[in-house]
Amino acid sequence: MDPHAQPGPVARSLAARRQAWEAEHLSPLAARSWPARRRRPEEDCGLRSPLQRDRDRIVHSKAFRRLKHKTQVFVAPEGDHFRTRLTHTIEVTQISRTVARALALNEDLVEAVGLGHDLGHPPFGHIGEAVLDDCLRERFGTGFRHYEHSLRVVDVLEKAAPLAALAASADGGGVGLNLCEDVRDGILCHSGRAPMPRTLEGRIVRLVDRVAYINHDIDDAVRAGVLRESDLPAEPIAVLGDTGSRRIDALVHDLVETSAVAGDIVQGAEAGAAMDALRSFMFERVYLGAAARREHVKIERVVRTLFEWYAGDADRIPDGGGVPGADLAQRVTDYLAGMTDRYCIRAFEALAVPESFAL
Repeated sequence: MDPHAQPGPVARSLAARRQAWEAEHLSPLAARSWPARRRRPEEDCGLRSPLQRDRDRIVHSKAFRRLKHKTQVFVAPEGDHFRTRLTHTIEVTQISRTVARALALNEDLVEAVGLGHDLGHPPFGHIGEAVLDDCLRERFGTGFRHYEHSLRVVDVLEKAAPLAALAASADGGGVGLNLCEDVRDGILCHSGRAPMPRTLEGRIVRLVDRVAYINHDIDDAVRAGVLRESDLPAEPIAVLGDTGSRRIDALVHDLVETSAVAGDIVQGAEAGAAMDALRSFMFERVYLGAAARREHVKIERVVRTLFEWYAGDADRIPDGGGVPGADLAQRVTDYLAGMTDRYCIRAFEALAVPESFAL
């Protein structure tokens, strides 16, 4: 807290009132907003809970702003209505809050996790992630997983921690957002490839992430002409509904009702099977379909060219070559994964496309 911003009577009583509200209204299974468990202790804000403060740090980060220029599925689509990584993030967060409120869980926690879960995504969506992973395995024997990099973004690469912490950092580089442990856990574990989150709120985001992307990716695929509504598999559509809004509504109602009985975040057997069938269909026809494969070739050329260029000499990485103390593989990863689609394309063009010149 800014030492010059002394808390007034409202701020002094807010934490006590909010903690009393949580004790009365939240489920016994819900995560609590206090006490704040951070890697570096801080004074609490007088007007916001620790989780609201985490939300604000994420929203005001540079990595969050870059999401508006990162691919969800379709690269540089012709049209203003296709999803980006930012709109996907907003949709996941909105649906997650609905589920949390219905189950009397901590909405502030799901909001912070939802807004931060994809901060580590590289350019060009999952295709870009796969190419970067291949490059790192081949050259350095490591790999790339966006959910792990999302945690690195909030822990290391962003610099929104208090100035005193920045001044005290050993290397003067990024010191991270110093988020609460439950938020960090939810971000790290939001992917189906990661361990299960320790909080129910984190598990909501993990499942709703899939609910959101399957349905909005169908909408975008139809808009792009990759699919027709009549192409969708009949059985899961009969179970969940014939529009995106009906399917999301059915999945959310099922999730709330089933989870309330189970005391965990789970889907009903019929709805879960229908969603899995739609996901398999989308992988076959859209994510790994012919149009995606054609784009994969182009994206691989762009990402590999830049990867080899920066991996050949860390001094080519702007801003001093990345966070001090990181090895070459990590520095290249940090720089490439932070790029937006359009910045990545411009960097590739600067290397591969001759500039015009006069004789």
